[in-house]
Amino acid sequence: MDKWMQQFSSRIRQVQRIQPDTDVYEPIMYRLTQSADQRALRELLLTRSDVIVLDTLHHQLKELMKLQHPAEQLQEQEIEELIDKHLDLIPEWQYGVWVYYPWKNHLVHILDEDEFIQVRTNRNLYKITREEQQILSTKKIGIIGLSVGQSVALTLAMERSFGELRIADFDQLEITNLNRLRTSLTNLGLKKTVIAAREIKEIDPYLKVVCYHKGITTNNLDHFLLDGGKLDVLVDECDSVEIKIHARLKSREWAIPVVMETSDRGLIDVERFDLNKDLPIFHGLIDEQVIQEFLKGEMTPQQKMQLVMKIVDYEKISDRMKMSLAQIGKTITTWPQLASSVVAGGAHLASIIRLILLGKIKHSFREYFDIEDRILEKALVY
Repeated sequence: MDKWMQQFSSRIRQVQRIQPDTDVYEPIMYRLTQSADQRALRELLLTRSDVIVLDTLHHQLKELMKLQHPAEQLQEQEIEELIDKHLDLIPEWQYGVWVYYPWKNHLVHILDEDEFIQVRTNRNLYKITREEQQILSTKKIGIIGLSVGQSVALTLAMERSFGELRIADFDQLEITNLNRLRTSLTNLGLKKTVIAAREIKEIDPYLKVVCYHKGITTNNLDHFLLDGGKLDVLVDECDSVEIKIHARLKSREWAIPVVMETSDRGLIDVERFDLNKDLPIFHGLIDEQVIQEFLKGEMTPQQKMQLVMKIVDYEKISDRMKMSLAQIGKTITTWPQLASSVVAGGAHLASIIRLILLGKIKHSFREYFDIEDRILEKALVY
């Protein structure tokens, strides 16, 4: 090994030793009207001279003034006068919140929570009213599985459709995930929970996110559903048939609605256990006796696969998916998911969750949102 390669190898080991805690996803907030926060931020800047500072607060204040006077055609001078009046002698550097993202080494200056929410959700009006936005801010949503689940989580975060989000996945990011997960190569090896939580916090640091880095098991399922207050909606996007069954049985016990998107033909399931605690799981597609046999561990892998086929209703899955299932263990290792299906499914599911939380949907259903079928059918007509 030549000298350059030795130095490069040493540098890699050094970087690996000094990299920050890879499980960190909470930014640090500083309000500089408080002396303790002033001292803490000064210490950070003295310790980390390479911090990247982004201060666009003045522009945010301009946006805020325009939103507070929507019927007026404000001139630049009028906006500046309104900002001065709004600050009420507080220096601009002290106003709002400084948010430090340790995983990026960025320090960002933003409006404090109420004003930040007002500006960030303004373009939701009146597709989501202020009253509805307030209702959504009190809701708790749990997501198990972060493939489609990541798309759901980010869409919900952008719309600010929750007050607390619990996300669970035991897996780390691999290159094969990048055909459907929107993230960076620089995140390879990171937990999927951490990746999703960081992106949400970079969109809105005031949103509450709780991570279950080891995924969901029968031991922590009750904790996930109930700790800190019962979930208002459970999103099932996990691969484990056992957890799918247990999650529904527990959700039925605790009267929590369950929603699921399968990324094939845009299939969405809504099971309103909150409205009917006698509702059969999976819309009754699987006999309760078969479910009990499964929970006792009396089923072979082939029988478990048959169970999955009943859950997704094999006769109605796409021809491409049937072709793929026949190739598992031969030319592919697992069933495929396309980014277009995952992103569309996440958006559809986020809309449905919002409608459930606002009391607009009051029934269980299974529905297909199959854009490919719709377009291909029309193409045949022409």
